[in-house]
Formats: sequence, C-alpha cells, structure tokens
Amino acid sequence: MKIFTRLSTSTLGKILAFVLVCSLSGHAQRIGLGSGVTKPAEKQTPVLDYAEPKEYEIVEVTVSGTQFLDPNSMVSISGLKVGDKIRVPGPAISSSIKRMMDFGTLDDVEILYTKIEDGKIWLNIHIKERPRLYKVTFSGLRKGERETLNDKVKLIKGRVITPTVIKNTQLLIKKHFMDKGFYNTTVKAVQIPDTTRGQATLNFTVNKGNKVKIDEIEIIGNEAISDATLKRKLKKTKEKKLWHLFTPSKYIPKTYDEDKEKLIAYYRKNGYRDATIEYDSIRNGGEESIGIVIKIDEGPKYYYRSISWTGNYLHSTEQLNTILGLAKGDVYNPEELDKKINGIPGGDVSSLYMDDGYLYFSATPVETSILKDSIDIEIRIREGKQATINRIILNGNTKTSDRVVLRELFTLPGQKFSKTELINTNRQLAQMGYFDPEKIKINPIPNQADGTVDIEYTVEEKPSDQIELSGGWGGYIGFVGTLGLVFNNFSLRNIPNRSTWRPLPSGDGQKLSVRFQANGRQYQTYSLSFSEPWLGGKKPINFGVALTRTVYRISNPYDIYTRPSGSKQTFYGSYYNNGITFSLGRRLKVPDRFMVLSHSLSLQQYRLDSLDFFRIGYSNGKSYNVTFNTTLSRNTLTDFQYPRGGSSISLAATFTPPYSVFRKNNFTDAQDKFKLVEYHKWMFDASWYATITGKLVLSARAHMGFLGSYGDKVGMSPFGRFIVGGSGLAGQGSFALADQDIIGLRGYGDRKVGPLDPSGQLLGGGGVVYNKYVMELRYPVSLNPQATIFLLSFLEGGNNWGSYRDFNPFDIKRSAGAGARIFMPAFGLLGIDWGYGFDKIQGSSVRSGGQFHFTIGQQIR
Repeated sequence: MKIFTRLSTSTLGKILAFVLVCSLSGHAQRIGLGSGVTKPAEKQTPVLDYAEPKEYEIVEVTVSGTQFLDPNSMVSISGLKVGDKIRVPGPAISSSIKRMMDFGTLDDVEILYTKIEDGKIWLNIHIKERPRLYKVTFSGLRKGERETLNDKVKLIKGRVITPTVIKNTQLLIKKHFMDKGFYNTTVKAVQIPDTTRGQATLNFTVNKGNKVKIDEIEIIGNEAISDATLKRKLKKTKEKKLWHLFTPSKYIPKTYDEDKEKLIAYYRKNGYRDATIEYDSIRNGGEESIGIVIKIDEGPKYYYRSISWTGNYLHSTEQLNTILGLAKGDVYNPEELDKKINGIPGGDVSSLYMDDGYLYFSATPVETSILKDSIDIEIRIREGKQATINRIILNGNTKTSDRVVLRELFTLPGQKFSKTELINTNRQLAQMGYFDPEKIKINPIPNQADGTVDIEYTVEEKPSDQIELSGGWGGYIGFVGTLGLVFNNFSLRNIPNRSTWRPLPSGDGQKLSVRFQANGRQYQTYSLSFSEPWLGGKKPINFGVALTRTVYRISNPYDIYTRPSGSKQTFYGSYYNNGITFSLGRRLKVPDRFMVLSHSLSLQQYRLDSLDFFRIGYSNGKSYNVTFNTTLSRNTLTDFQYPRGGSSISLAATFTPPYSVFRKNNFTDAQDKFKLVEYHKWMFDASWYATITGKLVLSARAHMGFLGSYGDKVGMSPFGRFIVGGSGLAGQGSFALADQDIIGLRGYGDRKVGPLDPSGQLLGGGGVVYNKYVMELRYPVSLNPQATIFLLSFLEGGNNWGSYRDFNPFDIKRSAGAGARIFMPAFGLLGIDWGYGFDKIQGSSVRSGGQFHFTIGQQIR
C-alpha cells in the first residue's frame, strides 16, 4: 500500500481534508496519498490510521522499477535502514523521498508498505528512472547549422536527461544564434522515448527568426563628447548604415555590454572619472530591428592638482616626476597614469627599479583628496630588495639544444633581475625562428627568503626548414624549375648522431642552404651556402661561406622548328659566372646590442663565349670581380613573419680594389679594360613598423642605392648595377647575371623602370642609382606558425637612373594596390600582389596600368 510520495500543494490539501473527514467520521481507510489511490490490502493486513501515527520497526526495504540503477544504492540514498524505527505517517518517509529526488536521476518515487505485523513494517521503494540520452537531433536548420551545433552541444550518449540538461542546452543554442544576430531565436525540446532501450532521443526545434538589426542608437545626456565620437567607441554595436560594411549592425548582448564598458572607459581617459550609464534600454522596432537608448551622466571633468611620492629612497621625487611626465593641470587619466608607472618597457617607473634588480617593487597610486574638479594623487612606493637570478629553466625545446637557447638569453645566473632584459630576451627568442612567437612564456619565480629569482622560459618548437619547389613550361627552352632546400637549425656536430636527424642533423642553429634553378639548357644556376652564428661557441660571431655557379646560353628561338628531328639544340653564345663568398659578422655592444657589423669577401669570375651580353665591347674573354663588403645594421623588429613594432636599418658599402689607379694604360681594348672589375657601391635600407589599432600594422620603408667609379679612365662598371621593376625575384632570365641588385616595384613590369640607351631602349645592364619608398597597411588573417597569413594594401614609388646628372629623388614611378602573404615553414614566404602603375613606362607613351606579381621566399624590397 502506498504510504507517501512527492507532495504538491494541491495533494497536501487533499490529504488534510481527508484526515479531517476521517476524524469526523471516527474511522480511516487504507489509502495511498500522493499520485493516486491503491487497491485495498488483503483483509488480514492491518489498517493504517492516518489520524493516529504509530511507530514501526523496519523489517525489510526492497526496490522495484529499476532499469540502470543499483537497488542497493537506492536503499542507501533513501536513508531507510532495517531495524530503524519510524513513525507512519511521519517525516522520515517524506525526507527519504526528497533525498532520492535530489539525486537527480529519478522521475518519480513512491514508498509502499507491503506488510504490517506486530509493530513491524515491510517497505517497497518504487522508482521511475529518467530516460537516458540516445542521440541529439535538430530541426528547422540547414545541414551546415546542424553540424555546427553538433560540435557545440557536447551531450554524451547515455547521460541522464534532466530538466537542467535540457534548459542549459536550449540556452546554449539560443546564445549561439544570438551571437549571430538572431535575437528572437526560440528553442523547443521534445523527448522521443525508445522503450526497447530505455533511452530517448532529444530533439531541439529551432526557430531562428530574422536577424535583428540596430536601426538607431540614441545617446542622451552627453554634452562634453559628441554623439558621433561616442558611437565610434561602440566598436561592435553599430547602427544600420550603408558604410558599415565590415562592422554589421546586428545586436549581440554580450558585445553590447563590452562596448558600454569601452564607452565609459573613454570618458574616464578624458578626465570624466564619475561618468556612468544611468540606464539603457532596447526599443522594439519590429521583428527585424531594434533601437538602443543610452542615458549618460558625464559628471565633472577632473584634473591633477598635485602628484606626490612616498617610500622612494633610491630615486628622488624630481627623477620620478620626470619619468612620469605628468604635471598639475593635466587631465586626470587613471589608464595613462598606470601605463606610465607599469606599462612602458624601459620607459616607465617600474622599469627604473626592476632593471636594477628590484623585482619586488610596487607603486600604488591613491586618490588622497578630491576638491571640486581637482584630484591629489599620492603614489606609494614599496622598493623592496634587489633580486639576483639564481637558475634558468628551459621547457619545450625538444629539437633545439639547450646551449643554443641559453646563448641567446640576456638574463644569466648571477646577474641582477631586469624587466627590460626579459622583454629583450622574448624578442630574441622570437627572432631565432625556431619557436612560435605567440607561445613564448617567461615566468619569474621569486625566492624572497634568499633574495633570488628563478626564470622559467617555456617555448614551443615550430618547423623552420624550408623547401622551394616550382616549375613550368618555358616553350622552346624546355622545362623551367626551381628546387631549394633550407635547413635553418642544422648541426654539423650531430652528423654522427642519427637520432638528431629530422631529416638532417639538427639542433645547433646552423644554416645549410642548397638551391638549383634551371630554364632548360639555356639558364642554370646552382648555389650552396653554410653559416655558423656562434663561431667558436662563445661569442655571437657569424661565419658563412657560399658557392655559386650560373650558366646562360643564347640560342635561335626558331631553332626548334628548323633543326633536324632528333638533333640537339644549338647555342651561339654563352656566359658563365662562378663565385665564392666568405662572411664574418658580430654583434656590437655600442650603442646597443641590436647593432651588427658584418664583413664579406667575394671572388667572382665572369666568362663570355661569343656573347657581348652587356654591350661592353668584347664577346670572348674573362672578367674577375673581387669585392669587400661592410654592412652596419640595427634590428629591433618584434617578429620576422609579422612584425608589429620596431625597425630595421642597414647601411652597406661594397668596394673593389681601384685597379685603374695603378694601371698606366688607357684601356683601348675593352677586354683589357673590364678584365678586372672595379666600382664602389652604397646601399641604404630602412623599415619601420607600428601597430595602429588591434592587429592592424603600418609599415613604412625607404631604399636607396648608389654605384660609383674610381675615375674616368674606366668609368661606370657594367657589373653591379640596379634593375628595378616587377616582383623583385632574382634569377629571372638575365637579371642576376652581372651581379645586379634586383629591386621590385609593383605595378610595373620586369625591367620596365630604368635608364634608356641612345636608341631609346631600356638599358639592359641597369642603372647606377635608384631609390624607392613604400607604405603598407597589414592585417593578419592567421598568426598560426604553421601558416602565417596577412593581407596588405600599399602605396609605393621608385625610379632608376643611368647617371647622377639625371638623378632626382622626387621623380618616381608611382603605384598602389593590394596583396596577400602566406608564410609556411616548409615553403617560406609566398606572396601575390596586384599593383596599378600610375605613370608611363620609360621609353613609352603608355601608362603601366594594373598587373599581378608573385613572390617566393622573400619580402619585396
């Protein structure tokens, strides 16, 4: 017989009414209370009198109705034990049911008595389990939307379906579509039972409705700052306007709340310390639009009245005020104040202390007085003690050896702690190219007891080796192909150790590069280079050696049609260039460690066979070029793939011996005149990067080059000149044959910008002076080290002159356009640009117009 079940308010009322009736009639029937009336028990079973509760001893507790749950566990949860004495009716039964329902997996619980005899009672707990999940389905959505929700809704098969599970899933689905602008989304849940399995399918029917647009944003109460300015601060909450192409006007509650915080933050940056949003409301404009009303209380504008310091013993108040850079009468700006105390590496107050080892330094600005529109600030300093670096801990360098990483660190055991050196080390690790710059973590671990600090560096290796593989068909000259391999973390030392081969021995930071390019039999070039960045292993002295060979042959373009079938292609002229270069560079300490001075010595041999390619007056013979190059550079870029700040500046000077000074003849023979090549060359390159907002970066660059001679006896050399135009890829046909520098200029074709010869044609050898200016806006699509992708737009201009007499740095060929770059560790940098040239091609009356440019493995200079 049923004794007690879950009691609703209506059920409890029925019980009380029944008890009252029984009391009036003088008797009570055996009746189930709660969900229904049971059949009368057998005649020998005593009758419970609900008007007079009695105490019984529990003899047995059984469980019925279970499918998945353990009966013994259910008895344990109920709290009813054999031997316990309970009053029936009484609180023990209702408490037991409550505990079991709170368990969360039951849909209903009934406690029945099966027998009563001599003050003893036999109980049965009858339960109804909640269904378990078989699968989740969605209705009212497209296939792609269903797949997206399947990824978002992480409900495990076999999980108990509870009202909380259903409610949370409905909220998750609704939020997902609200974030996409479907503000009126409704979600209904239906359980479809499967009685054979004891499980159920949970189906969610989704009605997205229409996207809700913001037709108007009304701001009231603002007097000091205009509506237009405040609306611009609502970065992701925009009115429905034609010009809001990249910031849709959909209403998303979460981003709207974030934008309101940004709006108030803007007020406080401008001195309105007490600015608040009194209220905001959403006005319904129909199913597809809403209006927003924001009421602002600006409050007064505050200014600094005084700034004082306490606790500063190491540095004077005057010195701290100079670094802080704030004075009486300046607009009160807590964000700027905090930035000047803690947020400018190398230029804030905290750097002054922490760069001298005071790791435990702290500075807390406190408002000590507010009088009308003026605020007094007291900056309370705790200087603490100096900390010395105890240990360096490296994590994550699974490929690169510890010593290669340690030698790049600016924080070494025994040195004083330095905040700026931590930042410089982070930059240095990113520039190595072996680790993901976004995942470099630096964690100082203070040990206040002994005044030391351990510094933990955590890095994540990324692929740094590169392969260049490209090909195509070059018509009568055959297959055009390039194969290049660059191993950026090579190790000569580990050649015998096969365990370090990935696929070649690696881990010591050396660089090995092999490249082969062929344009059929007509053009071939080979190069092999090796560099060691720490010669001797103790100092950052970079040693390198490179070998190159180039072969260029001239053939009759119609030879393929005229020569007999099966015969070889014939050539009537050829050019060979063999060279070797040794380089040595080192980092400087003055004026700072970002300066690098490098030198190189190069020997090249040019051989002409029946080919006066450079129009130098002879077609058979050899020329020799011995050059010494010195380059002074400074690089503070934050990253090589996608720099967001810093600069790169270099000045390079290249000299050959002045042979003509020591030679007495007048060089009437051209072969004798150019047998020993002589010139001096000067090149300047500067790049600057700055973050405009978010991830948007501005890049400005300037490039110049000058080629000079030692006198009129030989004049300007046909070797070492400048070629301007196109994508700037070296090795295009004859471009790199005479040691020319290839300068890209988007919007103009290859070799389309340069000096003219007497016949009005572009001079094949190139110019003796050039300049170029570039401005780019860059925005990243992906900063994943496996594929760094960014988009860019550019303005640039440049020109190339055949003499200093014609040189005019303001006479440039202008262009504009857009492009994209993708950097993949295996292939290096790949790029495509479309540029429009606004000016006429030299030697032509036609504007350059628009054209595409492709780059492989390099930035356009």
